[in-house]
Amino acid sequence: METVWSQHFSQSIQNVTSSIIRDLLHLTQRPSVISFGGGLPAPECFPVEDIQAATEQILIEDPLVALQYGPTEGYQPLRELIAVHMQNLGAFVSAEQIQITTGSQQALDLLGRLMIDPEAPVLVEDPTYLGALQAWRTHNPRFITVPVDEEGLDVAYLERLLADGVRPRFLYVMSSFQNPTGVTMSLARRQTLIEVISRYHLPVIEDDPYGELYFSGQRATPLAALDVAYNGTLRHVAYLSSFSKLLSPGMRVGWVAAPPELLGKLAHLKQGIDLHTSSLSQATVYVACRDGLLERHVPTIRDIYRRRRDVMMQTLAQTMPAGVRWTEPDGGMFVWLTLPRYFDTTALLRTALDYDVAFVPGTCFYANSGGDNTLRLNFSQPSPDQIREGIGRLGKMMQALVRDKAA
Repeated sequence: METVWSQHFSQSIQNVTSSIIRDLLHLTQRPSVISFGGGLPAPECFPVEDIQAATEQILIEDPLVALQYGPTEGYQPLRELIAVHMQNLGAFVSAEQIQITTGSQQALDLLGRLMIDPEAPVLVEDPTYLGALQAWRTHNPRFITVPVDEEGLDVAYLERLLADGVRPRFLYVMSSFQNPTGVTMSLARRQTLIEVISRYHLPVIEDDPYGELYFSGQRATPLAALDVAYNGTLRHVAYLSSFSKLLSPGMRVGWVAAPPELLGKLAHLKQGIDLHTSSLSQATVYVACRDGLLERHVPTIRDIYRRRRDVMMQTLAQTMPAGVRWTEPDGGMFVWLTLPRYFDTTALLRTALDYDVAFVPGTCFYANSGGDNTLRLNFSQPSPDQIREGIGRLGKMMQALVRDKAA
């Protein structure tokens, strides 16, 4: 219904529409539903006592700073701590190259405002993070997609696009434990990508919220570090990350590490949006990290998520009919299922809710179209027992549908 307000909505908001999937996922709030639809950390992983202690400590050490307005660029001790963290990853940046954001989602919004004009070409993975698409659609870009396989972004495909004359504003990539597929880009692909973007002078937004959540081996080297190694400085990559998956999403503290020419403009844009990220949240995160919380706590998160991933892998293998394939992520929070082509997972979600189980249909994650027979499952939030029961329900439903199709 048209109202006095709706008559005056901006043109850009017309690109933001409701979704049948969003509407259906409201039904997952029923207590009986086991939902694999969210991207939430396990609540038992929240270090409540440590956060309480850090908050109390900062209110003793520096209460007037923690409770006052602060610089738009961020709380300086936290910027310095993050710069050291980046240096330990091989991305040698200064604290002045760190912009604190209200979660890394705000970083996506800021970069969209900075880089995208209407109809501007933007390269994204196919599929890609839904939140990035949502952040940028108001700017009405022309999304150009690059396939993802078991080694991550198809760099050869990207190079062909660039060789054919495509000149995008930037490439957006999740290099480790990608949302939604759970895939991690191989080191060889990363190295080739850095060579390609350097040759074509292509800016890259590297979104890395899950990088610390690896289940075996060592942390993957960020593209930002490889950019520094190849070019002698952070030149082509703007690196995004967050404390949401490691401490608490409610703190809303993320960051961008970027080449110097971006920093002033990002701060100017952010100042007009929220002035600065919560001083109390920033200072609390700083004290917690300064006092070693991440080193103590992140291994526990990895262990919990690894066990849940294993339970999901085992239960999928036991319950899914032939023809269903899934990724086997070595970290992060998500598993990606590909069903036989005759399935439509958006329609399937309605049926799944009758079985009291929910997932996110894959079409959400495609910038243009595709993924009708795919879906995303989250393993970080549900308990092992819920995973067994929920995947069991999903498998029972799938088995019945396959039998009906064959009949």
